Amino acid sequence: MSEDRIDYASTREVLTPSQLTRRARDLLEDEFGLIWLAGEISNFSRPSSGHLYFSLKDGSAQVRCAMFKPKSTWLRFRPADGMQVLARARVSLYEARGEFQLIVEHLEEAGEGALQREFERLKALLDAEGLFAAAHKRALPRHPRRIAVVTSASGAAVRDVLSVLTRRWPLLAVDVVPVPVQGREAPPAIVTALRRLSAAAAHDLILLTRGGGSIEDLWAFNDEGVARAIHASSLPVVSAIGHEVDFTIADFVADLRAPTPSAAAELLAPDAAALARALQQRQQRLHLLWQRRLQRGQQQLDRLHAQLQARSPAQRLALGRSRLQAQSLRLRHALAQSRQRSRERLHLLHMRLLRRHPRERLQQLRSGLERQQHQLQQCLRSGVDARRAHLAALGRALHAVSPLAVLARGYALLQREDDGRVVRAATDAAPGTRLRARLAEGELKLRVD
Repeated sequence: MSEDRIDYASTREVLTPSQLTRRARDLLEDEFGLIWLAGEISNFSRPSSGHLYFSLKDGSAQVRCAMFKPKSTWLRFRPADGMQVLARARVSLYEARGEFQLIVEHLEEAGEGALQREFERLKALLDAEGLFAAAHKRALPRHPRRIAVVTSASGAAVRDVLSVLTRRWPLLAVDVVPVPVQGREAPPAIVTALRRLSAAAAHDLILLTRGGGSIEDLWAFNDEGVARAIHASSLPVVSAIGHEVDFTIADFVADLRAPTPSAAAELLAPDAAALARALQQRQQRLHLLWQRRLQRGQQQLDRLHAQLQARSPAQRLALGRSRLQAQSLRLRHALAQSRQRSRERLHLLHMRLLRRHPRERLQQLRSGLERQQHQLQQCLRSGVDARRAHLAALGRALHAVSPLAVLARGYALLQREDDGRVVRAATDAAPGTRLRARLAEGELKLRVD
């Protein structure tokens, strides 16, 4: 017992059950704090409140546990009786019953959960040291001649790898280095194989592989020693561990990670059929290039032969004869064209001379005079007709404003008989005045009463 604890028995203090349980709970919580506990679930229940109640037991003891909302809703699995789990909890006391219990803060499946935490821890450590950096990744040889396969000699992975390699590239030399791939003896055996192969440097690369399994089965490839041996290897290392969804520390450190052993073999070995097709294509292309080069050589030879023939004396003489004949033909053609142009010019001058003859000139003047006389007569007739029409129009206009035209419509023109003045108003004719009414036909003599 620690020195700062109170000895309640020596104080002779009388406690009630609630006081005792409360003090016991405080002592338990202060002493233990948060603890990790591994065990098997039993008596599991999940009431409608959402809280979880169960017991954790091993071969000789059990302890009651409670996990309250909302932490119970954050679980990534469904707890059940018989399940091995790992719990982070506070030690406490259920006062209503006086029962010792654990208040669970976090719950995870045992085994895999612990391994996963260790995996994350080691991954973070090696990543911080730069073992996963892309700068350390080495390029693989395009056509390897000899590779070492580090794996189990009796597993399915080695059979898959050898089958694919034999099918794709039979010329590839493959050395299988048998090692255990799970269990405690696997990591040191893998490290020893990697170091021996790296020191010998007799291979182009190393393939580290095994088939699928649980996280416990693949745990040898999450070993820190294996990871550092891969990183220190002088040869490129390809990892193909488990299935496509499985990732190990070895995958992150290796120069190349393949999703499966068969896929790794596909990546490492060139395809013989594809190479044969590529070789055939290149042979066809080379044959085509040689044919084209031969054709160009033949064309150049024909051109040189033609040039040589063109420079021979007989060829030059024949060429001169052809040029002479061509010049003679051109000269004869030019003379014929010159004579034709001369005849045409002479005819043109003759026609111009005829047009300038005095007889032709008199005939032209006479024709011009007759044409002008005809035009003058037409102008005179046109002028007379125009003036006659204008006079008729003036007569019609004068007749339209003539007083006689007004009289013809029944009107009369009154004039004073004594002085002949036109009567325009009644005041112009006093009673007794003698008037003369001029009608369209004749006159009337009138007197004003």
